Amino acid sequence: MTDYDKTDIPAGYDRARDHGPEVIGLWMNAIATHLEGHSVTRILDLGCGTGRFSEALAARFNADVIGLDPSQKMLQLAREKQRDGRVQYQEGHAEAIPLPLECIDLVFMSMSLHHVADPIAAARECRRVLQPNGRVVIRTGTRDQIESYPYVPFIASSRPILEQVLPSSAEIRDTFAAAGLHMIASQVITQTIAPDWMVYAEKLAAGGDSVLAQLSQQDFDDGLEAVRRHAGTTDGRRPVVEPIDLFVLSSEDPPTGPSSA
Repeated sequence: MTDYDKTDIPAGYDRARDHGPEVIGLWMNAIATHLEGHSVTRILDLGCGTGRFSEALAARFNADVIGLDPSQKMLQLAREKQRDGRVQYQEGHAEAIPLPLECIDLVFMSMSLHHVADPIAAARECRRVLQPNGRVVIRTGTRDQIESYPYVPFIASSRPILEQVLPSSAEIRDTFAAAGLHMIASQVITQTIAPDWMVYAEKLAAGGDSVLAQLSQQDFDDGLEAVRRHAGTTDGRRPVVEPIDLFVLSSEDPPTGPSSA
């Protein structure tokens, strides 16, 4: 688990991870699809970081949003750019959410699950703060998709780190099921993260990726140079895309089929 307050990652996080309003809209649409028929008035953005999704959630669902994150540096950046009064930022950990019982309609986690020290405790806390018909929406990288992450072919030493830190789809399902949250939907969404590979290289150079931050400086520099060389090829002028997993979990009891006597 990365302690962002002990790194320089927050300073470059938004430069590295801001993929434009189209990507934000893509994810808001995906979330909305899985919330049809459900009233959402209070959202917990769990592991909100710099608040990349917090205000978009408030605007799309006309909801109050609590952005919770353990990093003071990330929260400071979130507060500096805050515009929507429906969003409040608060320091806290997923394993001990500082909110009362059954007060949240939707828990949203974006690229934060792999930073949680105790996923089982976090799943139980999500279940505790959710309303009886609440939803948990998880946007995350998984081990299942490592081969498709764009920098992996260029930075081979990133692969074992990703294999160590990222959960599998099955692990996510089982962890939350043990807390009483069953999976009702899952899909892989492909997002465009740069218009070409040279822009992508500059995003990597901003230093906003916690996996790449664990590499040796030599491995990182060599990998970045490999990406830049690729940017000079015909393929390098194409948009850069990456697959991100979306999981939707429910606190409602799963439907039961007819018993087989």
